[in-house]
Amino acid sequence: MKLKELENKKIVILGFGREGRDTLSFLKKHVSSKEIRIVDPNKEKNYAKELDDCDLIIKSPGIPFKILPQRILKKVTTQTEIFLQNCPSAVVGVTGTKGKSTTASLIYAVLKKGGIKAYLVGNIGKPALSLLPNLKSDSVVVYEMSSFQLTNLKISPKIAVLLNIYKEHLDYHRSFSEYVAAKSNIAKHQKPSDYLIYNSKDSRLKNIAQKSKAKKIPIEGKYYQLDTEAARRVGEIFGISSQKIEAAVKSFKPLPHRLEYVGKFKGIEFYNDSLSTIPETAIEALDCLGDKVQTLIAGGHDRGLDFEKLAKRISRSKVETLILFPKTGKRIWESLKDKKSNIVRHFFTSSMEEAVRLGYKHTKPGKTCLLSPSSPSFGIFKDYAERGEAFKKFVKKFKNAKIEA
Repeated sequence: MKLKELENKKIVILGFGREGRDTLSFLKKHVSSKEIRIVDPNKEKNYAKELDDCDLIIKSPGIPFKILPQRILKKVTTQTEIFLQNCPSAVVGVTGTKGKSTTASLIYAVLKKGGIKAYLVGNIGKPALSLLPNLKSDSVVVYEMSSFQLTNLKISPKIAVLLNIYKEHLDYHRSFSEYVAAKSNIAKHQKPSDYLIYNSKDSRLKNIAQKSKAKKIPIEGKYYQLDTEAARRVGEIFGISSQKIEAAVKSFKPLPHRLEYVGKFKGIEFYNDSLSTIPETAIEALDCLGDKVQTLIAGGHDRGLDFEKLAKRISRSKVETLILFPKTGKRIWESLKDKKSNIVRHFFTSSMEEAVRLGYKHTKPGKTCLLSPSSPSFGIFKDYAERGEAFKKFVKKFKNAKIEA
């Protein structure tokens, strides 16, 4: 929807989080609307009645489509859709169940190193609409796109980066197939002159790529390697020299809570992988760090995910100590306890302080203690960042403390 089509309309902003507030600010400055109302389903029980008396609904990402009445869906758009339909710049859209924040940040760093006027928006950066008035045809926008922002999207970015798809956010979407369909929208509406960079080892992404009209650029690697491969390919599309691309990759500082090296204390290496909210990322963390991992801290909020593959990977590892948080900690142990493994001991705890203390106590010098929960943080922690910060806090707190063996 072009901005001129928003003129003299009765508009409802549905949801009033960070993006909703940005949408309101933009509309007040740049659109002569007849009326703008805020409707928040989280606070208003009868919110659906307010959606009938309007011309347009701009839905915030946190509001699932599945809770909306069928009768109003034809009036619903999103900030992401409005931005893409009005943006004069090339847009690099980045999505994936895991790794999209790091990948978007690294692509942004490569573009900046190449002398391109680049902007970072979406989940990792600022909301998009407030940026729109500053954009020109020679600038580039790197847009980190979640499945929430991609659902029902009817336009795709010039360059789409698809990293991986695992089972996630099944409390938001009606089904896993709906989640996959949302992710596929990043490429679904691309033109033959556009580009699709995708993980060719992911069968679901290969299927999406086969249906795409865009120029296809396959990449390979673990989820923690795909970021550099995607950034290199984007840099090449924009004609950035390999020297500048590699300089940007080399100087890039990884984002926190993503297989983050905390430090070596008492001879033990500690890694904070708090953003591991699904079993697949814990598996890849074990693959990355190898047989040095002696202690694994895992478990968290239960979204009904299957831990059988994680249990098999733990059974093939050199992990001897498991420290498990509720509620999925018990499910992880149930999946593992009948398998042959190197597990010598396991503990259940709801305290990060106790978890780290146990990590120090049962990890030998020269070995690794890894926090890779494979589950969301909700219940004990506000989010993955609070969980990761708590881990780092206690790792550093106990680095000089005497802990009985």
